[in-house]
Amino acid sequence: MRIDYKLQDKFDLGIFIPLVLLFCLGLAAIYSSTLNNPLASGNFEKQIIFGAVAIIVFFITYSLPTNTFKTIAIPAYLLSLILLTMVILVGRKIAGQKSWLIIGSLGFQPSEFAKIGMIFGVSYFLSKRNTDIESFKDILYTLGIGLVPVLLILLEPDMGTSLVFFGTLLVLIYWKGISLFGLFVVLSPAIVAIASVFGFMYFIIMLGLVGVVLFLFKKDIFFSGSIFAINLGAGFFADYVFKALSQHQQNRILSFVNPYADPLGTGYNSIQAKVAIGSGGFLGKGFLNGHQTQLQFIPEQWTDFIYCVIGEEFGFIGSVFTLVLFLILFLRIFKIATSTKDEFLSLTLIGILSIYFIHLFINIGMTVGVMPVIGIPLPFVSYGGSSLLVNMFMLGIVANVYRTRRNYI
Repeated sequence: MRIDYKLQDKFDLGIFIPLVLLFCLGLAAIYSSTLNNPLASGNFEKQIIFGAVAIIVFFITYSLPTNTFKTIAIPAYLLSLILLTMVILVGRKIAGQKSWLIIGSLGFQPSEFAKIGMIFGVSYFLSKRNTDIESFKDILYTLGIGLVPVLLILLEPDMGTSLVFFGTLLVLIYWKGISLFGLFVVLSPAIVAIASVFGFMYFIIMLGLVGVVLFLFKKDIFFSGSIFAINLGAGFFADYVFKALSQHQQNRILSFVNPYADPLGTGYNSIQAKVAIGSGGFLGKGFLNGHQTQLQFIPEQWTDFIYCVIGEEFGFIGSVFTLVLFLILFLRIFKIATSTKDEFLSLTLIGILSIYFIHLFINIGMTVGVMPVIGIPLPFVSYGGSSLLVNMFMLGIVANVYRTRRNYI
C-alpha cells in the first residue's frame, strides 16, 4: 500500500493509463485497416516499434530535471525554425506537400517537432512579462514568435498543421491574460481571413463588422485605422494563400461547404467516413468485420480517418470510450497546469493541451463532416512515427511537471 502511494505521488497513472489504452486502441484499428491492404503491409509492426521508442522517450523526458525545459526553450524554438526552413529547401514532396526531411532511410516531419518548439518559444517570452498582455507591442511580439513557424509551414503548404499552430498560439495568449480589446485585435484578422476564403461578400461583411467594433471601443483614429488595415491585409493575404494551395487542397476546403458537389472526388472521404461511423450502430460490427474498413472504401484510414475504423467496428460504445479517454487525459493535464505556480511550465502545459485538443477536434470533425478534410492525425491513435514520438515527448513533459509539482506550488 505504501509503495502504491509513493508511485502515485511521483507518477500520475491518470495520464499513463489513458495513454496506454489509446495506443492499444490505435494498434487494433491500424491492424484492422491494413490487414487487407498490400500497400500498407508492415504498418502495424512499424507502429509497435514506434510505440516502443516513444515509450522510452516518454520516460527519459519524465526523468529529466524540470528546469531543463526552460533551458532548452529558445534553442528548441530556433532549431524548429531551421528545420522548417530546410524542409522547404530540400524536403521531399509527398501527397502535394513538401513536409518531410529524409536522412538515409529515415524520414520525419519537422512540423511535428516545431509544435513543441513554438510552445517553448512563446511560453518563454510570455513568462518574462510581469503582467498580463495589455500593450499592442507585446501582442505583436507574441504573434511574431508564434506566426513565423506558421508562415513556414504554409509554404510547404500544410494548412491543417498551420491551423493547429495558430489555435495553440491564441490559447497561450488567452492563458497569459489579455484584455477584451486585445483578444479582438488577435482574433479579428483570422476571422476576416477565413471569411475572405468563402467569398468577397463575406469578406466585406466581416470588414464592416470590424469597423463597427472598432468604433464601439472608441480608440484613437490612428490606432483604429492601423487595426483595420491589418484586417484588410489579412483578408488579401488569406486569398493569396488559398490560391497558392494546390487545386486538390482548394477542392478539399470547398468540398467542406458541400461534399455532395463532388461525391466521387474531394467529397468522397467525408461521405464514406460518415457512412462508416453511422453503420457501426451502438455496439459496432465487430473487430475485423467493418465493411467500409475491410473493403478499403476510405483511403489510408489508418492515419487521418482512423476514428472511422473505431466507429464502424466498435460502434457508439467504442467511439465514446475513445472520447472519454481523451477527456480524462485532458482534465489531468489541465489540473497539473493550473496547480503549478511556475508560469513557464503552466503555459507550456496549456500549449500541449491545446495541441492535443485541436488535433482531436479537427480529426473527429473531419470524420463527422463538421470540419474540412485537412489531414490531421488523432494523437496516440493514428499511424505515424513523427507524430507519436512528439506526442509522447510532450506528455513526458506533463508527467515530469507532475513528478516535481511540489517544488512549484
